[in-house]
Amino acid sequence: MRQSDMSRFKSSAELKASAREHLLGHYGTVIGAFLLMGLILGTATIAVSLVVDLSTIPGTIIYYAIMFLISVLTGLFTSGNAYLYLKVICGRPVSVGDLFYGFQLCPDKAITIQAWITLITYIANLPQIILNYIMMTNFHRMDQVMNLMLPYALSLILSGVVSVMLGLLYEQAFFLLHDFPQYTAKELLQKSRRLMVHHKGRLFYLYVSFLPLMLLGLLSCGLALLWVIPYMAATEAEFFLDLIQHNTEAA
Repeated sequence: MRQSDMSRFKSSAELKASAREHLLGHYGTVIGAFLLMGLILGTATIAVSLVVDLSTIPGTIIYYAIMFLISVLTGLFTSGNAYLYLKVICGRPVSVGDLFYGFQLCPDKAITIQAWITLITYIANLPQIILNYIMMTNFHRMDQVMNLMLPYALSLILSGVVSVMLGLLYEQAFFLLHDFPQYTAKELLQKSRRLMVHHKGRLFYLYVSFLPLMLLGLLSCGLALLWVIPYMAATEAEFFLDLIQHNTEAA
């Protein structure tokens, strides 16, 4: 893509400024939706951790199988979240209830999209899962645990790289679902991948630009994240609209 073509797209600063403008008057709603989704998914995750015995191989398999199911069902909330922020950016009235819109609009497609993303993530995380089990069952033998630290660190890096790449390639699929509900989950994933040709660097830079704010959120014991996470989500919705408005193939 030529430089003149790329110049038509908004910069990260412009996307962020537009997101802040559109969020005015909606912070209570988006923060409420963020807290509600966190409460639902967090409660489910904690409940599984408390019930399942991770010190045995069968328990570990059961744990990750249940977590896989929870991750897949998260697609319904991710779809609803995308719908909520698209409404915010388009200047339409929003409510916390929009978070559940993914249960109404093509829930099977939202689940399929998330299942594909989760499956790839789990495959990439397999070394880390195995190392986690070995370290937990041998925590009393510090020599073995220390020998596993380097492989464990490498597995974390692999997991991070895969997660970022999946985000760069397929994040637009949930936004696209609301613009093209007639498409199959496979077509939505393919269209997301095509949309991101020549734009993965732009989105990656956008991710990186939020790192200082994420750090601030952690230093504030998570309180600032109540503002940072919705701000980031709104900016991602701005990125999608900017992307699709200039992409004749998607239009």
